[in-house]
Amino acid sequence: MRRVPLVQLAHARSGDKGDSANIGVVAYDEEIYRIIEKEVTSDRVKHHFGSWVVGPVKRYELPNLCALNFVLRGALDGGGTVSLRSDAQGKVLSAGLLRMEIDVPDSVAERTAGWGRVPDGWTPEGS
Repeated sequence: MRRVPLVQLAHARSGDKGDSANIGVVAYDEEIYRIIEKEVTSDRVKHHFGSWVVGPVKRYELPNLCALNFVLRGALDGGGTVSLRSDAQGKVLSAGLLRMEIDVPDSVAERTAGWGRVPDGWTPEGS
């Protein structure tokens, strides 16, 4: 097993509705989707964002699209019209989630090496 950033395995989009953020994660193929489906849980997403998300995180599965959709309640400090956050609409939360690291089989890590845009100088957590 090897730890890789989610950006190597999927792409994502995010947006807002009031004080909730929405992040869609789309795996590059079905094998990767099955790994992400197992590894990227609501609890892990909430933990990943820490104090930025004060409410629950709900995950919706879209296997026919190889995608997961997360709704993060209380993630936008009141939302676009009242928040003083620089990203009050949650547009960059997808980039933040793509920095989450998950364990994948060595064969998947090797096959997907160079996929996505991994930041220069990135090393796995704990290395």
